[in-house]
Amino acid sequence: MTGTHQTLALVLFSAFVAVTLGITTWVSRNRHGSAEEFYAGGRLFSPMENGFAIAGDYMSAASFLGISGVIALFGYDGLLYSVGFLVAWLVVLFLVAELVRNCGRFTLADVVAARMRERPVRIAAGTSSVTVSVLYLVAQMVGAGSLVALLLGGKSGGAQAWTVVGVGALMVIYVSMGGMRATTWIQIVKAVLLMGGTIALTVLVLARFHGDFDQLLRAAAARSGHGSDFLVPGLKYGGSWTARFDFISLGLALVLGTAGLPHILSRFYTVPTARAARRSVVWSIGLIGSFYLMTIVLGFGAAAIVGSNAVRESNAAGNTAVPLLALDLGGGADSTGGTVLFAVVAAVAFATILAVVAGITLASSASVAHDLYASLRRRDRTGKPVGKERSEVAVARVAAAGIGVLAIALGLLARDLNVAFLVGLAFAVAASANLPVLLYSLFWRNFTTRGAVWSVYGGLVPALLLVVLSPVVSGSPTSLFPGVDFQYFPLENPGLVSIPLGFLAGWMGTVTSHEPPDDGKHAETEVRALTGAGAV
Repeated sequence: MTGTHQTLALVLFSAFVAVTLGITTWVSRNRHGSAEEFYAGGRLFSPMENGFAIAGDYMSAASFLGISGVIALFGYDGLLYSVGFLVAWLVVLFLVAELVRNCGRFTLADVVAARMRERPVRIAAGTSSVTVSVLYLVAQMVGAGSLVALLLGGKSGGAQAWTVVGVGALMVIYVSMGGMRATTWIQIVKAVLLMGGTIALTVLVLARFHGDFDQLLRAAAARSGHGSDFLVPGLKYGGSWTARFDFISLGLALVLGTAGLPHILSRFYTVPTARAARRSVVWSIGLIGSFYLMTIVLGFGAAAIVGSNAVRESNAAGNTAVPLLALDLGGGADSTGGTVLFAVVAAVAFATILAVVAGITLASSASVAHDLYASLRRRDRTGKPVGKERSEVAVARVAAAGIGVLAIALGLLARDLNVAFLVGLAFAVAASANLPVLLYSLFWRNFTTRGAVWSVYGGLVPALLLVVLSPVVSGSPTSLFPGVDFQYFPLENPGLVSIPLGFLAGWMGTVTSHEPPDDGKHAETEVRALTGAGAV
């Protein structure tokens, strides 16, 4: 786009940023500065509000841009992302949501430390949470860069770089000024806009094919360059044994990773009761389920209407498939309708990114302040940290800035990778390091402090090491460092190996520990988890 059309797109694109900054400013004038206010928004949100916020937090750039792009490029194999992201919520609903709300206060470490020695457990869980959050943030940064580069007229590396920096700056402002209350309202507004935009695009795609989904699939296969292979398994995850194991590994990571994501777990603390947390998940499943069904239509629609080759030429990873689809559905690049629809979709996608990065940054800064910093603070004779609660909130705000800088640097490095794929890596680390220690803490009576620490590091270290030694980093033309080769692990996603290692390490740490299990603490935790008695 050029001239007045590009100007119109930029004006519409900027509107959401102004609205969200207004929300943040308004909320920041009414805050009280307490940890409960900053981390959990005062626990005042209703199940419906929190359900919309969870959906807004979860339906990220990976969902709106990345999944549709993978489907547009690889057809059937891209559906794994939609199915995996949705099925994961059954694990959250039945195993995690209500129990986490009863057992914790602000973070994952609160749940584990309830029956363990606090300091080693908080340091381990806090380190893992920050690592997962930063990996997830990188995916959002890459999505934002791809989007704005397209908006400014092509593959501008400079536009991508400055966008990554700008998103990082905005997320620090949102978190440091407004805390959880501002972040939640941004996520609610974003969820409404995203669902509205997705519904509109889905209707337009189906209308183009007169409501005949079979005709849509045939057209997508015809323009994909792969023919009928586009509609059957194996185009991306078929053929060699490594591709097949990669498929299994990715599926495990997507299904199990959601229950270990720090920014999702922190959302359960923003409602007053465990029943409200469970109802929040029901609301979010309805929204998320309908959304992922529509991403299937958008992905195949982009292949059928824009063409897989055109999507690949715009962005090799497919991250711009949906904006290009909107441009075509509205009448093309030189039409006012195409410009307006493209700008609206771009604004919605950017809203998606801003809302998600705010939630992730808040969760990771809470882990730094509430877990890592709190573990190092001087304690009195009763074991409670010495100093005001407000100092912890101040540390969280500083941590948000530090995490923002780190995410910006990694986002610039990984800007050519598909955002759905990057999120898959974050899910693998979450499922390897956070999920085992969480499930063991909630359901295993004999679980010990050593088991908890070994479980976290036993999943976290192998997951990160295997990613470094995988084709993602070196050894192939699409790697982060294509000019070097230190690839020793053949799979792109480490979940198939690292997730079992996390569970195994937790078991080994427990059975080799000389620490007697505290039946009293376990009984207290069990009653609290199942009944809510004594929950904050």
